[in-house]
Amino acid sequence: MDNFDFTKYLDMAVRRKWWIIIPFLVVLLGGLTFCLICPKTYEAKTLILVQPQKVPQEYVRNIISTTVEDRLRTISQQVTSRTNLEKIIRKYGLYSFPENDMPMDSKVESMRRRIKIDVSHRGRGNETSAFTISFSGKNPEKVSEVTNALAGNFITENLKLRESQAIGTSTFMSDELESVKKRLMDKEEELKRYREKYMGGLPEQLDTNLAILERLQTQLDQLNNNLRDAENRKILIQAQITDQQRSIITSSPGSASEIEEMPRDINSLRNELASLELRYTQNHPDVIRLKKMIAALERQISGSKTGLHEVAAPVSRSVQELRRQFQDVKLEIKRLKEESSETKSKIKWHQKMVEETPKREQEQLAMNRDYENLNEVYNSLLSRKLEAEIAVSMEKKQKGEQFRVVDPAITPSHPVKPDLKKILMLTLVFGLGLGGGLAFLSETLDTSYKTPDEVETETELPVLVSMPIIYTEEELKKMKTKEVITCVSVAVGFVISVIVIILATKGADATFEFISKIMGRV
Repeated sequence: MDNFDFTKYLDMAVRRKWWIIIPFLVVLLGGLTFCLICPKTYEAKTLILVQPQKVPQEYVRNIISTTVEDRLRTISQQVTSRTNLEKIIRKYGLYSFPENDMPMDSKVESMRRRIKIDVSHRGRGNETSAFTISFSGKNPEKVSEVTNALAGNFITENLKLRESQAIGTSTFMSDELESVKKRLMDKEEELKRYREKYMGGLPEQLDTNLAILERLQTQLDQLNNNLRDAENRKILIQAQITDQQRSIITSSPGSASEIEEMPRDINSLRNELASLELRYTQNHPDVIRLKKMIAALERQISGSKTGLHEVAAPVSRSVQELRRQFQDVKLEIKRLKEESSETKSKIKWHQKMVEETPKREQEQLAMNRDYENLNEVYNSLLSRKLEAEIAVSMEKKQKGEQFRVVDPAITPSHPVKPDLKKILMLTLVFGLGLGGGLAFLSETLDTSYKTPDEVETETELPVLVSMPIIYTEEELKKMKTKEVITCVSVAVGFVISVIVIILATKGADATFEFISKIMGRV
């Protein structure tokens, strides 16, 4: 093909034009029939914007931790659930004809396949800033209505989901706060019981215990000194009593036994009375009884021994006084011993408290540490609970992150399936290819000579003269008339075929409407 002769093929196309035109028109009619018969699928889309919360994060922290993608997956499952899709199918009368015999499960599954969610819209931080919901079907009006209904369901479910998550978080925080509060109160009660149990031996009372120990030791030393003094006085008084008794015996030797015998009982009673009067009142039964006994003895000895008493009276009174002092000293010694024993017990107790202070300090530190940890957890939960309550209020007032429809779905004017432009291009290419192929085949099968070159090539003889066929005017008119009639016939036949095809596929009313639209566009 060094020298491609374009005129040769152009002449062939002119000679075989009806081999090209007729198959081309037939293919066009087939493509038109396919476009009319093939069910059309329309698709409607709506763009939904992910709108951030209206209250700044500095004032109200967002407690919804799930991402938009996660929530979209959850919401998609809810929106495309059987229950929601059945409601939409019944509300908009989907699959009413001719699929009305389909079971509901098949309708739901078919509708679910026709729903598409595109989350390719990204903002800063590669986060989803918007997403698209699309729905395809055979009725363009219902397709747009269903798409807008799905968008409304997405918006509603998002609000419900966020509010539910916020309420769930707030409820969880409340439960945890109540649990920690109970544990905190138990720990406070434990600390209270511990302080009550070991009151006086707590670490903060160490200085007080040491001061008390010092004071008690000083007091014990003073008591020991007083006790020694009392013991010495007791010995001294006892010696004085012995001396006085000896002096009485020496001054009255003849009546010594009588003197010693007569006042001994009454003096012992008086000493006992004196001892009781130090401890009890005058109305005490023992005091009254001793007073009566002493009075009776005094009356018995008053008559016969007046002289002896007059002699020994000063000495007897002195002995009586010493004996009273002796009893007083004995009581004082007893009191000092009791106080000393009590003081020693106190010292021992405070010493024990001081010795156990490190142990109590470690125990109290452990308990205080647990209490402080619980208190920190409680305060943290309380703060988070307040944040959760504010977040719940924000979600209920629809101030949080929301889905907002930017471009609502409109009724589609052109189907997405089949692609008419692509089908038209394929029909034209196939028609031209088929017509050209048939023309070329017809030309190949024709063995007549078309040009002088063909004669020279075939016979290997030179062509001296080539003369065209000369037609008369009448023959030319007949040929033109035949050509016009053929063209008109083919055109009318094509138009009639188109109308018949449209009538057969769409019906009369749809055909007239279709032709009106075409005429209006023209």
